[in-house]
Amino acid sequence: MKDLFNNNNSNNNKDEKKPKKKQGFTILSGDSTDGHGGYGVGTISLNNLTPIFVDPEDEEVFVDMGALHARSSVEKRIKFTANREDAPNPKLYWLVWVMVDSSSAGPYYAGLGACELQVDAEARRGYKSMPEHVNNMDKALKKKVVVDNMDDKSKALLKKFLIEHNEEFWERASEEVKNAL
Repeated sequence: MKDLFNNNNSNNNKDEKKPKKKQGFTILSGDSTDGHGGYGVGTISLNNLTPIFVDPEDEEVFVDMGALHARSSVEKRIKFTANREDAPNPKLYWLVWVMVDSSSAGPYYAGLGACELQVDAEARRGYKSMPEHVNNMDKALKKKVVVDNMDDKSKALLKKFLIEHNEEFWERASEEVKNAL
């Protein structure tokens, strides 16, 4: 008689191998490994995504790759919350995810996703919305443009930076990217 409360109902044969569980979670539905089903199936490549910080107060724009892992110079040593009031004297920064893609004409700015950060360095507190950061990064990867939440000064600083960084990328960018900035 089988013991329904005991997991060991295989005639006590410990050498019997159980089938491996399949990994059921993938970020993308496409199989980047041509069907072998191994580790790394459905991963996202961030090779063409660049985090750019815009500081409208100091009129400074800079690239900080540490932002890909929330370890940028702006974010280090700051405890972030989803409550704006936790940063008593904040300084505004914009983290803009910039996607560069390539066409037959050459590389171009394809997607933009702007995210607000409020940082009080003295109090070591800040505000950021993690869902906004993740969603806008995803939108930039999908060649969408989300910068309508930025102020005009910050947009102008970003536009100037992108043009100075590579004018050819800017010339090949879509009208949506150009009109948004």
